[in-house]
Amino acid sequence: MKRRSLYAAVLLAAMPLFAGHALAEGDADKGKRVFNKCRACHNVDVEKNKVGPHLVALFGRHAGAVEGFNYSDAMKNADIVWDEETLEAYLKDPKGYIPGNKMPFAGIRDEDQIEDLTAYLQEATKKPD
Repeated sequence: MKRRSLYAAVLLAAMPLFAGHALAEGDADKGKRVFNKCRACHNVDVEKNKVGPHLVALFGRHAGAVEGFNYSDAMKNADIVWDEETLEAYLKDPKGYIPGNKMPFAGIRDEDQIEDLTAYLQEATKKPD
């Protein structure tokens, strides 16, 4: 009985953490509209580089790792793996997050748009099996 009470207490204590994360994920449908700012330079569904590298299989990939794209030395040498946290920081201020990178985009200031865009990219950039 004590073990069951302990598990219940741990579960109840952890619930706000999961609820907060779910709220922070953003709206992928809204994020698709935000991606219109990025579409001219990036593909999400085909492994073809444009002005910027394609974003297929973005999450879990090391920065500067798309073959055939001419990255800046700053991006090639950045010790970053793209995940929700690193991508959101980069989207806020690309030049500040990785000084010396060559992406001309100034960044997105609206937190909701960043979360929505991240949610969209998590869905849209998954590599088909």
